[in-house]
Amino acid sequence: MILPFQHSNSEIIIMSACADKQDEFLKNEYILNLNELMMTRNYIYKEKTYQKYKITDLSVKKSNSYVRNIYEEDGKILTHKHGYPQFYTQIFFEKGKQEVFMKTVLNHEEGISKISTCSKIEKFKKES
Repeated sequence: MILPFQHSNSEIIIMSACADKQDEFLKNEYILNLNELMMTRNYIYKEKTYQKYKITDLSVKKSNSYVRNIYEEDGKILTHKHGYPQFYTQIFFEKGKQEVFMKTVLNHEEGISKISTCSKIEKFKKES
């Protein structure tokens, strides 16, 4: 019995040292796995930012990560829509750029804002 040899490439992009417009972080990074179509965001708030959010939400953690499904469209990498059909948000990245954007849609009216700029971008090709 002969099994076919499977050879696949996957690209992983790590965007780190991301400065945020309104919050301060000890660590703020986005890991985009384009083969598995997954984005992982890892962050650790600085103490001042953590206390700001802890006052109004006891569930806030100083260190956290979350995972979102992603897809590629028109040279952009977007997370799947988060919310309802009338109101949703998406994080998106433009390939090869340092900025992270938030797309907000309310009743078909779209708004885009830059939420972060990452000073370090690493790309890895993984062969399996």
